[in-house]
Amino acid sequence: MTAIVSALEAGLPGLLADMEQLVRTESPSEDLAAVTECARVAAGIGTRLTGAAPEWIDGSGRPALRWRFGSGDRVLLLGHFDTVWPVGSLAGHPFEVAGGRLTGPGCFDMKAGVAQLFHALSVLDDLDGVSVLLTGDEEIGAPTSRALIEAEARRTRAVLVLEASEGGALKTERKGMSGYGLTIAGRAAHAGLEPHKGVNTTTELAHQVLALSALADPAAGTTVTPTVASSGTTRNTVPDEARLMVDVRVATPAEQDRVDRAVHALRPVLDGASLTFSGGPDRPPLPATASAELFGLARDHYAELGFGALRGVAVGGGSDGNLTAGAGTPTLDGLGAVGGGAHADDEHVIVAELPRRAALVASLVASLLRKSPAGPGKVGP
Repeated sequence: MTAIVSALEAGLPGLLADMEQLVRTESPSEDLAAVTECARVAAGIGTRLTGAAPEWIDGSGRPALRWRFGSGDRVLLLGHFDTVWPVGSLAGHPFEVAGGRLTGPGCFDMKAGVAQLFHALSVLDDLDGVSVLLTGDEEIGAPTSRALIEAEARRTRAVLVLEASEGGALKTERKGMSGYGLTIAGRAAHAGLEPHKGVNTTTELAHQVLALSALADPAAGTTVTPTVASSGTTRNTVPDEARLMVDVRVATPAEQDRVDRAVHALRPVLDGASLTFSGGPDRPPLPATASAELFGLARDHYAELGFGALRGVAVGGGSDGNLTAGAGTPTLDGLGAVGGGAHADDEHVIVAELPRRAALVASLVASLLRKSPAGPGKVGP
């Protein structure tokens, strides 16, 4: 294992150069041309470091990249190359390496993870059994890649997700996510002359915000958060339409089902008002049981590499790892860059941690490839 660490430390300049190329190729999820160009850059890096070109999978004009080495059914490395940063963000957040930190839009979430993935594979002699899947729509909920991710997970015995790591901790649990849109219909009237003839959707909206908020269960880890709301057109008109968006996070599938049933059971409070809900469960939870065996393996390797103790953490945010865990495949998340500031002005990566985290990924992959075949949903004996 010391040879792996030495090789990746020696290769740090090349890793930084690949990260610079990825970060400078801006790729907001909604800009298909930009995402496609970043896919080409990622494909070139992966081809150079593994010696194999990817399969280019097009989903409604949005590319995904897949590598399968040999059977490709032992371990899947999963990541994405889209970001939340619009084209032009480099002007205010330039790529820079200074004071032990690397900065630039999307560096932490998760272009560093993409570069680390390929550098980790580059130090392994045998990749038979490895698959790599990189997608371009994770930040918008994987609308075109979800089925591909789930199918790839089902044929694989373990999934390593190269999402970023706050403070170096791996993400051993993620909450499931649901999203709802509510449209309220009422009746307009003059607010001064005859407000009693109207059905006020702002008032109904207030009732529904309170009812939805009451569905939360902090003891169970369930949050129900009304977010974006709108109602009305002018100050002197009883509003006849209102809209609301609702974010739900849950720790268990049972809670996700409970909230979904409760949301759709809501009824209007005002006579004459009507409610129309859209949306529902989006990503299932990634429970601790899905990551436990892989995390134990990662913790052992981390110590053997001389890096000390490795922590695991439960988080409220979702990733494509939720989908692979939901497909029944053991999944370990947060194996990408160590740093912070995802989606924020202070987004950054800790440079010294780059080869260390790549070494952990390489050692995990090598270990998983050595394990004898197990049944579906198992890492192996």
